[in-house]
Amino acid sequence: MVRTQQGFLFVVTLLLSWLLMQIVHELGHMTAAWTTGGRVAHVVLHPLAISRTDVKPNPHPLTVAWGGPVIGAALPLAIWLLTKIFRWKNRFLQFFAGFCLVANGAYIGIGSFRRIGDCNELLRYGSPIWLLWLFGVLTIALGLWLWKSTPSYFDPEQTGSQVLRSSIVTTVVLIVVVFLEILLSRR
Repeated sequence: MVRTQQGFLFVVTLLLSWLLMQIVHELGHMTAAWTTGGRVAHVVLHPLAISRTDVKPNPHPLTVAWGGPVIGAALPLAIWLLTKIFRWKNRFLQFFAGFCLVANGAYIGIGSFRRIGDCNELLRYGSPIWLLWLFGVLTIALGLWLWKSTPSYFDPEQTGSQVLRSSIVTTVVLIVVVFLEILLSRR
């Protein structure tokens, strides 16, 4: 029974991490736009869509394009590091920080080969491709190290009640995020 609960926890954690990663990534684009004089015209955040931020006017498109992956990777890491400084153990934040590093790194590093999404913008506005690869390698490596170097969120040694509690909390947060994204979405 505990293995089934751990499997469920793994699935809901991945779903929640994906949606939260998109939110933080788009927050990075929005922050870069606001700080460079751009205006955020529209943000797509929906559980069944790939997120996107439209900026018009966009006086610094290269900065805005880098804002998503850089802030999307750095902000969760910084929040997790703050929890470490204050000695507050939160395995989800640790997992999430690693997830954001790996996801943003894979998106930029591997996405550069097909010029998908932000990669196309980064290359069009002057970023050298080797910089996208370097970003990908460094963030993926840091994310994997973060996952490996500390106790797992999916620790097989957890008791059934610990897994159940984590599953309930994660599922409730996932439902709230999905509900809010659907409610606030302008499709």
